Formats: sequence, structure tokens, C-alpha cells
Amino acid sequence: MDSYTLFNLRQTPQLLPASPKQVRNAAGGYTFRVDDAARLRRFLTLGSEGGTYYTRDVELTRDNAAVLFRLAETDHRTLVDQIVEVSEGGLAPRQNPAIFALAVAAAHGDADARAYALSVLPRVCRTGTHLFLFARYIEQFRGWGRGLRRAVAAWYTERDAAALAYQAAKYRQREGWSHRDLLRLSHPQAVSPATRAVFDWICHETVGADTPALIGAFVRTQEPGADVPALVGESGLSWEMLPDSALADPAVWEALLDRGMPQTALLRQLPRLTRLGLLPALGGRTAEVAARLADSDRLRSARVHPVNVLIAQRTYASGASLRGESTWRPTRQIVDALDAAFYAAFGAVEPAGKRTMLALDVSGSMTQQVSGLPLSCREASAALALVQVATEPQCDVVGFTAQGSFRESGLQRLTISPRQRLADAVRAVSDLPFGATDCALPVQEALASRTPVDTFVVYTDNETWAGRTHPHQALREYREKMGIDARMIVVGMTATQCSIADPDDPGMLDVAGFDAGVPSLISSFSRGL
Repeated sequence: MDSYTLFNLRQTPQLLPASPKQVRNAAGGYTFRVDDAARLRRFLTLGSEGGTYYTRDVELTRDNAAVLFRLAETDHRTLVDQIVEVSEGGLAPRQNPAIFALAVAAAHGDADARAYALSVLPRVCRTGTHLFLFARYIEQFRGWGRGLRRAVAAWYTERDAAALAYQAAKYRQREGWSHRDLLRLSHPQAVSPATRAVFDWICHETVGADTPALIGAFVRTQEPGADVPALVGESGLSWEMLPDSALADPAVWEALLDRGMPQTALLRQLPRLTRLGLLPALGGRTAEVAARLADSDRLRSARVHPVNVLIAQRTYASGASLRGESTWRPTRQIVDALDAAFYAAFGAVEPAGKRTMLALDVSGSMTQQVSGLPLSCREASAALALVQVATEPQCDVVGFTAQGSFRESGLQRLTISPRQRLADAVRAVSDLPFGATDCALPVQEALASRTPVDTFVVYTDNETWAGRTHPHQALREYREKMGIDARMIVVGMTATQCSIADPDDPGMLDVAGFDAGVPSLISSFSRGL
């Protein structure tokens, strides 16, 4: 054999580098390293809870923290602005990564940089729970200096008394912190008698003439024989403010629905509302609740992420809690409304009108959970693919699967349709046999069958190694032989440093998978924007 023929930059096995810019991934294959800006977006969107199939969560968090530290020193404002954009836009299923990143930004850089990070604290930490989590994280990086105390004090004083009372009563303590702890650390100066009355109640549990009505109602719910439904109707108490004994009373939940439960709370309480008989197949509050669930304006204003709708849909449709502690009989109208809410949570997506092939990685590494949530990367990719299938009229969906007794890499067409329920689409990929994933296969098979494709979309964790040629090489060959300026979008499903997308190819794009804006981004890139 002529050994010189083994060195080939047009067709290189994925176990070998095809470019000096490639690095060895955790699976042993070679992929491109994404830059710090892309890595930041991945972390903010995907987090590192649960790690990956190949990397423990502690190691993955440490790697991402190193990126945050670098950006805090070299491009601090971009770091903070990205945190705000992802948090305020509801682009990530969990707030923890953004709050952790803000704690890093508030502890690194010069005085002006740290002050800028602390100035956005109320925009990222919008609830008491967020503030308590920030307090926990910030102590991992710095002490309680004057700037930090001033920022926390401002979180309290810049709210009007009614809003502050709501936070104080709803989020009383989390993460080892309470409002009293933070008030004693930050020493805020009350700007009105009502605000001072809230502070007095937090610190001393005293109620006076200036105490907001919400706190007064909260205190009365704790008294024996309290008319909790009436108190809810009068003052707007949320369910978190009520004693446990009241939460078993259907009349209390009727009152909560009448006042207008927030969208996130409504999603989480569907099983309880069903068990209490408020969501029967006929009558009750079923039609009203179903309409609220699928209301795109309510979803958008509440920053409800599509992945959280998917988890709520799957849990509710199963009829049992994740730990099996409670069961219920799902109501069909509610399941249908949750399906509609999943699509509505993405907002309007303009079709690209391009010939599109979606390829879903269903390998073992994709069974890892998303951001520590009860949902695997494989399941989430199938749900995300549904949005594209519903958007693009010319769309084919394939899954990477195993073929033959040696479990060689192969493809299988998937019968994913927007006419399916979410659960059925997820099941379509969950039952596939998986082996090694060759992400070049969709392009190679399209070339072999002379199938015209404008856009290839690959959902993967990028931890791949199998295949006789790299995906970017296969795409280049497809363009040359088909005469189509085809594009490839790689939807990254974990917050690692790897991507199969060549950063020097303007026709390849790497995106973070659970960013709520991904379907619109895919459509825009496919159109050439």
C-alpha cells in the first residue's frame, strides 16, 4: 500500500483530523472547537447540569466556567449583555446558567466592569428565588463588598411596595437564604412608609397600618377557620402563599383561576387541578384552562420556554408524577392544548421554502438529560424537529441508527409529522436501535441518490467519531457534484467545545439546541440571510 494515499484532506476518517483547527472530542473523534462567544451561548442555553455521556457535570461546569472567566477579563460587556439577552428573552429552559454567569461577571474584571454586571441584577434575577440563587453563587467567587451590598439593596428599594410584598410572601426562603438574611447584609433604606412596613414584616413579622394588603391577607390565611378562597379573591394571593391544608380545597383553586394564575404556575398545577375535579372531560374549567394554555401572548409574556411546555405535556399525558407519588386521569382537551402550546411557545416561524433534510442523532450519548431536566437530548431533538416539519412544506426526516449485526452506522426515515402528538414523535426516536453516529451520512446518501437538498439540519451532541469522511468534507463534495450551494446547520445539544460545523465555511452554522429562537434562526439561515 502506498502510505501517501492515506493522507487525504478531501475524505478523512473522523477518527483523524481533517484540519489543523480540529481537536479531539471526548468520544475520540475530531471536530472543530467553537469560539468563546459560541461556547457562552451554549452554556447559557443548555447549562452543564448532568454533564454529557462522556463528561461529568463537574468537569463540564469547570470547562464552561473557564470560558466565563476569560470573557470576564477580555470582553466583559459582551458577557453581561448576552446573559441579559438570554434571560430576558426566555431563550433557555432554566435560569441557573445565566445567574451563575452573572455571579462570575460580578466578581471579575475591574471596578467598572463589576458595577456594570451588578447594574443588571434586577433584569436577570427577577424573582426572590433568582436573587437567593445569585446570593449562593456569588459567595463562591467574592465577599460582600460595598458594591454588591448596594446592588442587592437596590433590588428591594427599586420595587414599589406592592411588588415587593408579593416577592416577600411568595418566595420566603430558598438556597439557604431568606429575605431577612439579605436585608441584614445590604441595609436598604426604605423609600416609603409601605416599603418600610414590608421590611418590618420580613425582619420582625410585624403588621401595621402601612403594611400592604397582600401581606395582611397572607397572615390571615394562617389563622384557624380562615376563608382562604375569599382572601385569594380579595388580595390576589398566589398558591405558594397558602397553607398546605388549603391546597386540597377545590374552592381555593377556583378562586386562584378566577384571579388568573400565572402561566408557569398553571402548567405545573394541571395534575392537581385534574385530581381535584376542575378539569373534567365535559364542563368544569377545562375549556377556559385549555384556551389559556395555548395563548401565545400569555406564553410570551411569561417567558415560558418550549422545553418546559414539552416536559409539562409529557408529564401530564402520562397520568403520573415522575416519582409515582400521585396519579390522575389526563383530560384530552388539556393534552391537545399543551401540544398547541409547544408550537406557540416558539412564536411565528417564517418558512424558508427550501428543500430540507433533518437528521437526528439518536445514539447512546444523546440519552443524556437536558440541563438536568427530566428530558433527554434525543427526545428534545425529536420535538424540535416537529417545529421544522410543521414549518417547511418540503422536509424529510431521518435518524442515525444501527444496521446489521455489527451495528454499523446507518440512516432510517422517521415518520415524524406535525399531525402527531408530541409524545408520538418522541417515541419514534426513543425506540430506534443505535450504534455509532456518522453525521456525514445524510449528505452522502443524498448525493448517492441524487436527491436535491438545499439545507441539511443535524441535531447532535457533536461527540462523534464514526465515518470515513468528515461532514464538512461530504458537504463540499455534495455541492461540487450536485451543483447546489447546500447549507448545513448543526444544532448542538450539549454545552461542549465541539462542533462538526467548519467555522470557515459560510454555509455552515452552529447553534445552541434549546435556544427558543432556533427554529427562526434555522429558517433565516436556510433562506440565505
